[in-house]
Amino acid sequence: MSKKVKVGSLFIGGGESVKIQSMCTVKTSRTDEVAAQMSALEDAGCEIIRVSVLDEEDAAAIKNLKSRTKMPIVADIHFSAKLAVAAIEAGCDKVRINPGNIGGEDNIKLVADCIKAHKIPVRVGSNTGSIEREYLKKYGVSEISLVESALHSVRLLERHGVNDIVISVKASSVPLTFHAYKLLASRADYPLHIGVTEAGTYESALVKSSVALGALLLEGIGDTLRVSITGDPVREIYAAKSILRAAGLDKNFAEVISCPTCGRCMWESASLAEEVEELVKGCKKPLKIAVMGCVVNGPGEASEADIGIAGSKDYCIIFKKGKLFRRVPAENAAAEFLKEIREIIDD
Repeated sequence: MSKKVKVGSLFIGGGESVKIQSMCTVKTSRTDEVAAQMSALEDAGCEIIRVSVLDEEDAAAIKNLKSRTKMPIVADIHFSAKLAVAAIEAGCDKVRINPGNIGGEDNIKLVADCIKAHKIPVRVGSNTGSIEREYLKKYGVSEISLVESALHSVRLLERHGVNDIVISVKASSVPLTFHAYKLLASRADYPLHIGVTEAGTYESALVKSSVALGALLLEGIGDTLRVSITGDPVREIYAAKSILRAAGLDKNFAEVISCPTCGRCMWESASLAEEVEELVKGCKKPLKIAVMGCVVNGPGEASEADIGIAGSKDYCIIFKKGKLFRRVPAENAAAEFLKEIREIIDD
């Protein structure tokens, strides 16, 4: 189990729930636009938000943004110790830096001392574009070079007394991401932020992140995660929630299961499944709802469902935990099933 680190009012690591993170796509100094994006992300379920700090105006804007969101704010800085200090002093809850490009030992100490004074954590790590030269030369682009480079950054901070650290090792390759985090988890006990970098547009990013992050989460690896998707970051949150649910780490939702249908299906089960999905969107109750194509296999295959429906040409059966609850005419089946679900949700 990893160490526990406090970020704003949240804890990550140490057996805490995996936290969903995203990043604003608007320049941080445009505070009204950033605050609006933060609000949309928070409403969708984002728990930690990262902003880029490119200049002094961005760093100063963090103070304003802190008063406009409940989410902890992570300041993302590269190449400037001065901006890192400014962002920390403006009130960021966590800082993301690369000690290797912050400007030498004196600047690392300057930032480390500021981190300690404000009692905030720091994220360091590596991706395939930022591997330290000595490890890249020795190991090439590999899980070993990614991990060694990340741990090099950790040691630079530890040398100056910083111990509230989160680590990441990201690649755009799914296998490389998976193997790098597996190796890192065996080498360090700090919390890990997991993600596939440069994952692409929606469909590509969803598949890559589901495979890599799902596999890691099932291994017990990962304390925060981001599903990187080019475009609207709100989609990242819904994707992250789906991954956590599929991995069994979020049970407070209504899961809809449905069969792919076959020649035995003689009613419109597919369209009903979509209606049910829409109906239970946002439900926080741990429910399993089944929409099955036929009465031959449906109740048995979905015997764990709290409520389900299966059909034939003339009638459908509504069942609970695999047992017959009601038999209804096919023409009324959809309406009756939706009514039963509403009663369960509203109970």
